[in-house]
Formats: sequence, C-alpha cells, structure tokens
Amino acid sequence: MTREEKLLKKAAELHGHFCSYLAYGVKAGYIAVKELGIKSGGMEELIALVETNNCFSDGIQTITGCTFGNNGIVYLDIGKTAVTLARRDGTAIRIALDPKYEDSIRKEYSEANNLWKKIVVRRETATEEQQKRMMNLLAEMAFSEIRKPANLMFRIKRIKIKIPEYAPIFDSIICPICQEKTCKPVIQNQKQLCRDCARTNYYILDGSGICKKHR
Repeated sequence: MTREEKLLKKAAELHGHFCSYLAYGVKAGYIAVKELGIKSGGMEELIALVETNNCFSDGIQTITGCTFGNNGIVYLDIGKTAVTLARRDGTAIRIALDPKYEDSIRKEYSEANNLWKKIVVRRETATEEQQKRMMNLLAEMAFSEIRKPANLMFRIKRIKIKIPEYAPIFDSIICPICQEKTCKPVIQNQKQLCRDCARTNYYILDGSGICKKHR
C-alpha cells in the first residue's frame, strides 16, 4: 500500500466513508505539504484556505493538520474544489480540481455516479443492496483516483498571498440568564448576554455554506 493510500484510509476515519472527493483532498494536501516542506503544528504557522465545505476539505484537514479547531483552516464560501496552503510569510500553493477532468470521471464511474444521484442527491428510496453497492463503488473510486498522477486532475500554481491575522483570543463571560460561558456576548439592556438569551442573529456554516441564522 502506498503512502497516499494509507493517508486516504486515515482520512476516511475522520470523514466516515471513502469517496473520490476525499481522495482529491488527500492528494492535494499531500502535494501542498511536500511542496512547502511544512506541516501544521496547530499553532497557525500553516494556513489552509479551502473554497468548499464538501468531502475535499476533510482530506485537506487530515493531511495538512490545519483544522477549524486550531484556526489553521480559513473557509472561503466560493464553492470550488480548491485549496491554497500557505506559510506565515505568504509563500503558498493553490491546487484546484480541473473541471474537464472532473466531468470526465463522471463518465468513467457512471454506475457510482447514478447511484449517488439517486440515493444522495434526489434522496430516493434505495434498497440495502443499492446502498452497499454505492459505498463499495465509492471506495473503489477513491483508491483508483488516489493512484492517478496529480497533473491529470489538478491545476497547481505557486503564489504569494497575504495571510490572515492570527485568530483573536476573546475573554469569556458568564451569561446572567443561562449561566453558560460565551466568548461572543452581546450588549442588551446594559447587560452582556449570550446570543441565545439575547435572541440575536448569528452566522452558521451548514451544507449550503455560510448563512445568517435568523431568530
């Protein structure tokens, strides 16, 4: 088993299943880390700017060590299967999935694609056998893709970018209503309240991307 295949197995432990986009994230992260010669130690010395919140990003997090929890991930709500991995000095590499290649694999793996559309996209009722068949095909697809040359599937370029500032550290307060700690209080009636008790809007990141949660 190759190094990339082993990393794909590790990424699937986080992601929950194998699929081609997880494989692309693993491959892109592996290339970027090798090119920059550095892996995250969790202290924001390496930043991954991901442009999608699909399976690809879990591959990136696994390989680079940049995560939402250690502030190494910056999410750009653009919707492209792409990542820019950067050092603190702005030295960076951007890797994006080539759209022509992406279209070509749909034909190559037509059975997996059709089952994905039926079960996941359209949420149609599927038999246990169809569910199992789809997951097996997705795993086969992931390992097949991880073995292919990177120059077939990616657009890769070295760039220089302006790195986001280090994540701010906020003091926490105890909300006087719910008695829970929050580091992002709001002022209401001259009191510092959590956003839940204040019933104020806030932003969420879900499958659609970043949107405002209205009360």
